[in-house]
Amino acid sequence: MSLQCGIIGITNVGKSTIFNCMSKTKAETSSFSFGSKTNLSIINVPDERLKELNKYQETERIVHATVEIVDIPGLTKSSGRADKGANQFLADIRNCDALIHVLRCFDDANLPHVDGSVNPVRDIETVNLELQIKDLESVEKKIAKLEKLVKVGDKDAKHGLEVLNKYKEHLESFQNASSAPVSEEDKKYVADLFLISTKPIIYVCNVDEASALNGNAYVEQVREYLKDEPTEILIIAGKIEADIAELDEEEDRKEFLKEVGLLEPGVNKLIRAAYSLLDLETFFTVGPKEIRAWTIKRGVTASKAAGVIHSDLERGFIRAEVMKYDDFVTLGSEHACKEKGKLSVEGKNYIVQDGDILHIRFNV
Repeated sequence: MSLQCGIIGITNVGKSTIFNCMSKTKAETSSFSFGSKTNLSIINVPDERLKELNKYQETERIVHATVEIVDIPGLTKSSGRADKGANQFLADIRNCDALIHVLRCFDDANLPHVDGSVNPVRDIETVNLELQIKDLESVEKKIAKLEKLVKVGDKDAKHGLEVLNKYKEHLESFQNASSAPVSEEDKKYVADLFLISTKPIIYVCNVDEASALNGNAYVEQVREYLKDEPTEILIIAGKIEADIAELDEEEDRKEFLKEVGLLEPGVNKLIRAAYSLLDLETFFTVGPKEIRAWTIKRGVTASKAAGVIHSDLERGFIRAEVMKYDDFVTLGSEHACKEKGKLSVEGKNYIVQDGDILHIRFNV
């Protein structure tokens, strides 16, 4: 499933450091605007349920669900208007399905801020402005097209023009297109524009080591600024995460985490948050050869989920035998689930739930 979550932010906020902690693909780090290329990595989604399943079903291998993360080089003011390279970065953002906005919430005299001082709220406004400017360009181009159609009597174009003008006024008021006052039905008039500022987003406050647990004054500024936004704010200490990522042995990582007071690496929470932001869920297949987590969009039917495993399973779908994860690990086996009535037989229109264990019956 080729859905991508892009990491964005201005220069020198620690985006690539955090990306490198998540990924086996190491991104170039730089203190210059647009100093590095876009990097893509397919990242395993941490899921302790796989280990639990393996306790009750010995298997030859465990396969995690994955998510695509794109590290997009830093933005600066006016990047969407003049710089050719910056326009490419905005194009990279357009190709993403959701965004992770990394904010600098730490002081470091050896790493100067591109705007001269640390101010995460200003950084949010800087990036938002660039996205809004790009979206405004797209809206204005479509308005010009619809105006021509209105002149020849196209009634649908007339209504579309009214909707586009609402977006135009909203963007000109320095608001993201996602909060424009239009109905769900009327959003069809901008669907072909793939407006950047409509993308779902989470914010990552990159803090110093001392602020890893509870944040700091910069984080509080971000929380206050975003208090009315439907978003998630995570706190991650990039330097600590980099140190953890350097440790090869799991026991060493656990000991390090214990010393700094963390239960797990912050990037694990970030990966799961990105997975959720993309509206993704996981179902499992369990057997002696393999225990695997499969990725589906939330709300997918059993037949479509079968197709994620193999197209033949969707084409020849007969039924799905379904166990809930909690029932399986509580009762300890498929046999026990059957005896207790915790294995259900579902048809092709069954909506698969996160954590379902599926066995697909098919015939082709």
